[in-house]
Amino acid sequence: MENQKFEIVSAQSNIDWMGKKVTGAHNGTIAIKEGMLTLSGDKLTGGKFVIDTTSIKILDITDPATNAQFAGHLASDDFFSSDKYPEAFLDITSVTGNHVEGDLTIKGIMHPVDFDVVLHVNGDVLTATGKLVIDRTKYGMKFRSGNFFKDLGDTLIYNEFELNVSITAKAA
Repeated sequence: MENQKFEIVSAQSNIDWMGKKVTGAHNGTIAIKEGMLTLSGDKLTGGKFVIDTTSIKILDITDPATNAQFAGHLASDDFFSSDKYPEAFLDITSVTGNHVEGDLTIKGIMHPVDFDVVLHVNGDVLTATGKLVIDRTKYGMKFRSGNFFKDLGDTLIYNEFELNVSITAKAA
């Protein structure tokens, strides 16, 4: 069966993120800059996409000054180093059924990830959703991690954060 490529429509695709700490959680969005998925028939066989780390938004903090301060902190070297690494990458390396394995690169550091995907194809439009749980410390994000700092009490930030990915793509 012939492979078919679908180009991600950035304006109709996004990632919702959630990070948790002892006293609660924060959430927001981050944009998918570009990418493509490859299908054989109606089965996902591969793909790659680019995430714009400079686009991180915080949705749960409504005070503009606090929101700007937090966004600046997420862009700093404590977290995504967005000035130095404006893009993160996900390369799909294998797909078995609806289970995807790939390489995620953040801050120039690559680690394998795996997740399940729900995929729908309607004519020349593809939609896909998936949830990734990422250990931020593998990518050099050690700020307030209990693995690296003692006696953080209620300022501790959990190592894992969630990425809920929603993609719309059109046949290339």
